[in-house]
Amino acid sequence: QVQLVESGGGLVQAGDSLRLACAASGRTFGSFTMAWFRQAAGREREFVAYLSSSGSGSIKKYPDSVKDRFTIAGDYARNTVYLQMNYLKPEDTAVYYCAAAVNFRFPTEPASYDYWGQGTQVTVSS
Repeated sequence: QVQLVESGGGLVQAGDSLRLACAASGRTFGSFTMAWFRQAAGREREFVAYLSSSGSGSIKKYPDSVKDRFTIAGDYARNTVYLQMNYLKPEDTAVYYCAAAVNFRFPTEPASYDYWGQGTQVTVSS
């Protein structure tokens, strides 16, 4: 069974940067679609980024809210996926979750993912 553990969250000021890490145990994540989601208090879980590889190459995608500031990257040798977050805003405050999906299918939807981490808190002050 795959287990995911997030780290790197914390309290920062607007404009600062953070790098989140998701360490996977069990099967290697290279065969999965890997993603980051976030959930603010009282809000629905929101897609942040995903990374998927195939014989044709790698695919990365971000929503408009983060695409100019966040970057997802994978270290296959260490079974770790990162989320680099720059120019953080108070609106980015949320619990950030790492997720893995066996199938590519609908990679921006939480229901498509088979494995989830416990989350790490990111708080951005104004």
